[in-house]
Amino acid sequence: MSNDIILKVENLSKQYRLGVVGTGTIGHDLNRFWHKIRGKEDPYLKIGAVNDRSATASSEYVWALQDINFEVKRGEILGIIGKNGAGKSTLLKILSRVTVPTTGSIKIRGRIASLLEVGTGMHPELTGRENVYLNGAILGMTKAEIASKIDDIIEFSGCEMYIDTPVKRYSSGMRVRLGFAVAAFLEPDILVVDEVLAVGDAEFQKKAIGKMQDISNTSGRTVLFVSHNMAAVQDLCTRCVVLENGYSTFNGDTKLAVNTYLKFDSRKAGNNIFFKPESPKVLKCVSILSEDLKNIFDTTEEINFRFDLLNNRMEKMFLSFYLRDKDYKVLFFYDSQDDNSIIRNQSNVVTIKIPNNTLVEGDYLVTFGFRDEYNKVISTHKDKLNFTIIEELSYRKNRPGQFKVTIKMEQE
Repeated sequence: MSNDIILKVENLSKQYRLGVVGTGTIGHDLNRFWHKIRGKEDPYLKIGAVNDRSATASSEYVWALQDINFEVKRGEILGIIGKNGAGKSTLLKILSRVTVPTTGSIKIRGRIASLLEVGTGMHPELTGRENVYLNGAILGMTKAEIASKIDDIIEFSGCEMYIDTPVKRYSSGMRVRLGFAVAAFLEPDILVVDEVLAVGDAEFQKKAIGKMQDISNTSGRTVLFVSHNMAAVQDLCTRCVVLENGYSTFNGDTKLAVNTYLKFDSRKAGNNIFFKPESPKVLKCVSILSEDLKNIFDTTEEINFRFDLLNNRMEKMFLSFYLRDKDYKVLFFYDSQDDNSIIRNQSNVVTIKIPNNTLVEGDYLVTFGFRDEYNKVISTHKDKLNFTIIEELSYRKNRPGQFKVTIKMEQE
């Protein structure tokens, strides 16, 4: 292993038996032992379902991880991303030696500090201060070394008032604050951070990300970072591994990794950038305009919707346009009647443009409909288009504000 490589994972796999704790029955254990003394492979390694939580179980065994390979250099910040159940937490638990792999090997240089779940590694009956000393001792530090850093740890955590109170009385956010401060300031060679930062408030998340960047840049320490916050991943990580159903599907540039992950999600949700009604009344079709038929845009791109209308006998009609987030909250509503934008018979192409830097990172759904001049509904099409915005600018947290939508009508 090269001197620059601090962590090397080779052919790592982890198998679980569904519905039970441990490897299974005594019969299975005896069968494994019988194969082992004869120098043969574990018979249960040849079976097992793919790690797809939404599928029906086809075997009593499942591969949470399979054939994972990657290296991490000293001072690198590696992001590990993927949907829920993809195997991210299992991988971190193996790296942190909470559990062992079924097959494969891990080579590590130095000490690892892990922040995997709220309260992990803390004794609930001990005070915050006592837990700092306990965690330091677990990392192999002397009492004097810990004492020299404890004031910085307490100040960073923001828990000064409660530092001599038992941790069992802390809120989940306070536990995360203290746990992260301990892990960061006790200077491990590798810091492993799971999604726990999502529990903290916005101020602490920003503070924690800044600290991770600092320990990587100035101390040359390595960080493994798991998050569903793609803006934080892009801002923090130098490289990413994408996990999908227990397999590593991408290992490389952060922006490309995020796009790979989001494209996978959009395949699952349906890449709906074009819609044509089965029984058209006034609408031929509607589409999201993009050069490569994508439905993923970054914040610096404008988004254009094109409505191709049928020639009709109505003197005029109105277009309604709704934009909702993935939680179905209406973020924006536009009605052409509000600004006297009348769609007349001679107008058969309507374009709606949302400028760049208007939407924040997230998934969006589009609903639209038409009414005649007497406000009678002609047709309504709910959630027929969807698209995703990724954060291009560095950790910018703007909010959807006043939309400056441009609507254009023309004849084709």
